[in-house]
Amino acid sequence: MILVCGGAGYIGSHTVFELIDQGEKVVIVDNLQTGHKDAIHEKAKFYEGDIRNRDFLDKVFSENEIEVVVHFAANSIVGESMENPIKYYDNNVYGTQVLLETMKKHNVKKIVFSSTAATYGEPERIPILETDKTEPTNAYGETKLAMEKMFKWADFAYKIKYISLRYFNVAGAHKSGEIGENHSPETHLIPLVLQVPLGKRKYISIFGDDYDTHDGTCVRDYIHVTDVADAHILAVKKLRNGSDSSIYNLGNGEGFTVKEIIEAAKKVTGLDIKSSIEKRRKGDPAKLVASSQKAMTELGWNPKYTSIESIIDSAWKWHKNKPDGFEN
Repeated sequence: MILVCGGAGYIGSHTVFELIDQGEKVVIVDNLQTGHKDAIHEKAKFYEGDIRNRDFLDKVFSENEIEVVVHFAANSIVGESMENPIKYYDNNVYGTQVLLETMKKHNVKKIVFSSTAATYGEPERIPILETDKTEPTNAYGETKLAMEKMFKWADFAYKIKYISLRYFNVAGAHKSGEIGENHSPETHLIPLVLQVPLGKRKYISIFGDDYDTHDGTCVRDYIHVTDVADAHILAVKKLRNGSDSSIYNLGNGEGFTVKEIIEAAKKVTGLDIKSSIEKRRKGDPAKLVASSQKAMTELGWNPKYTSIESIIDSAWKWHKNKPDGFEN
């Protein structure tokens, strides 16, 4: 049985759908702080609660024969993390501490961790390799790096094996159109861009057009949510096969600027999308693009959604279908 922490969230719910499609038994733990009841797969067993609550987590582990944990439960808004870093240490780092303590108590030795490219900070080179230095430029990235270090020492001391997946900008929606991206507030570029043709905002803000990139706007690596979900499942399989702990980047290997995303969204929707140049935001690196060669070679990961148009198209179908997101 697989425990998915944060399985009612955006990436967590897509991973649950893929796991169940592959015949896995899934238990979800989510406090619904940012997750949605409507995103929970009907075949998954759901516990509403917080991973920081030892008694709650102990109950979940006692009632289910958990073999592997997939850990998505974390706060993940960069701007908020700079304004309220203690919240991020409490939820992300302390939550992971309690989770690892519970895993140790119940002798669960495998965990797949949803990490982030924010662990690198301002990269030394593009594309970024897993061996490059990690110097986060925001508190969110710093907490995720602290979580990775905790896994490293838990492996050393208790032989809990982990695979950490550092990914970049996740986008798109499930092919069924049943689940997709629905954050409040929304901070991710592609859904924000699509709010303009949906009539939910008059224009999209571009934060800085004076970066050292070919059109002056930030470059990011976009990856489809189902491709990310598939990588988590491959990581579960690798740990089941006795793999040692490891870290993998997940990305498309090529970056797109903010202006290019807007242009691609215009093409997909067939509608005009107005934009406005604003001042730069703190903690935004100019370019973040990953090398995913290691994940492709060692995990056998092969992304299916390789064009930015196909990623935006799946997001557009979801947002058109559910312009106000989930009801619950």
